[in-house]
Amino acid sequence: MDEMSWKQRGVVLLSILAMTLIGLAINKAPAGEQTRLYGADGRSMSTATTSGNTTTFYGADGRRTGSATTSGDTTTFYGADGPRPGSATATGKR
Repeated sequence: MDEMSWKQRGVVLLSILAMTLIGLAINKAPAGEQTRLYGADGRSMSTATTSGNTTTFYGADGRRTGSATTSGDTTTFYGADGPRPGSATATGKR
């Protein structure tokens, strides 16, 4: 850095500052609400994260196992690979 002019040093430092601020902004992005699910023996079995109207389920190994999306009174379920295996519609009074 000894051979760099002050202008070049300023550009490098400004670039580093900009990347740091971007990294901090990404880190502070809102993540979905996370719920840990436990078995009868009290051990953690899986987790579920909710963001907007979608809940995504993950197994104990961290792999995505499926998701559910709610629109109005209907919840649509998806498997790990995406196809729609089913849906449910609420009827009557709640």
